[in-house]
Amino acid sequence: MYEPSETRYETMPYNRCGKSGLRLPALSVGLWQNFGVNNDYDTMKEIILTAFDHGVTHFDLANNYGPPPGSAEECFGRIFMQDLSRFRDELVIATKAGHLMWPGPYGDWGSRKHMLASLDQSLSRMKLDYVDIFYAHRHDPETPLEETAGALVTAVRSGKALYAGISKFPAEQARQMCSMLGEAGVPCLVHQIRYNMFNREPEKSVFQAVRETGTGCAAFSPLAQGMLTDRYLEGIPEDSRAAGSSVFLTKERVLQHGDKIRRLAALARSRGQSLAQMALAWVLKDPVVTTALIGASRPSQIRDCLKALDSAPFTPEELSLIDADADR
Repeated sequence: MYEPSETRYETMPYNRCGKSGLRLPALSVGLWQNFGVNNDYDTMKEIILTAFDHGVTHFDLANNYGPPPGSAEECFGRIFMQDLSRFRDELVIATKAGHLMWPGPYGDWGSRKHMLASLDQSLSRMKLDYVDIFYAHRHDPETPLEETAGALVTAVRSGKALYAGISKFPAEQARQMCSMLGEAGVPCLVHQIRYNMFNREPEKSVFQAVRETGTGCAAFSPLAQGMLTDRYLEGIPEDSRAAGSSVFLTKERVLQHGDKIRRLAALARSRGQSLAQMALAWVLKDPVVTTALIGASRPSQIRDCLKALDSAPFTPEELSLIDADADR
C-alpha cells in the first residue's frame, strides 16, 4: 500500500490563491498531455505519487485531456482509487469544460447544457464526489457570459465543485465573469492562462484584470511545450513531441526558436540551473502567479522541476537578457 512521504510539506511553498482562503503549491501538476491511453500506466502513477511525495497537492485536468479525450481523467481516477483516495482532503483536483468532448451541438463551448453534463462525466471518470475547482475552459463568444457563469454557480451550489475558475478569457470578459460570479456569491477563484518566457501576452492586459478582480492565477505551459528545457538544444530528437504529430509543438516552431533556446540555456547554466528550472523560476517571480502547472513524461522531470523553487533572485541584467528573447 502506498504511503506518502512524511516530509512532503516541509519544503513546498504554498501561495494564497487571490483573495480566497485556499493556498496552492507553487508548482502543480497538469495532465494535459502524457496521460493518455498510449502512455505507460505505471509511469503515470509514479509521476503523480512522486509529485505528492514532494508536496504537490494540486492536480489539474480537463474533460478533453488525453488523448483520447477523457482518458487523462480515467487514468487519474484509477490512480486516485488505488493510492490517493485516503488523502482526498489533502488534494486540490481541478477539471474544466468548454472544448470539444463529444459529437453534436452540446459537445463543447460554454452553454449550461455542456458545462453541467461535462462536469457529471468528469466526476464519473475520476471516481469523485466533487472537484475542488471547476473551470470554464475558454470564453464562448456565442453564449452569454451570464449563462456560463450561471453554470459555474450551479456546480458550486450543488456541491459538485468547491470553487469556480475561468481559463484563457480575454481581460474584459474575465472582469465581467468575476463580477457576475461575485454577485452570485460564488467568487471566481482563479484564472488559468498560458504564460512563459516566450509568450508574454498576459502582461498586456490579463494580469491587470487578475489584480483588479482579486483572483489567483495558474500559469500553464510555463516551459512552452518543452521548448524551455534542454530537450531541443541540439535540434529535434526523433522521439520528441516536436518530431511527432503534435499540433501544439511543431518542428517549425522549435527551429524558429532555436537560437533563443540556446541563449536562454546558456544563461541558465551561468545561474547553475537547467533551462527548465530557470523558466519556472521566472514564471513564479511575479506574485500575480499563484502556481505554475508542469507536465511530465517521467518522474525525474518532476524532481528536476522542483529544484526551481531554490532559485536565486534574477538580476536586472538577467531579466533584460530574458526579455530580449520574448516573442514579439
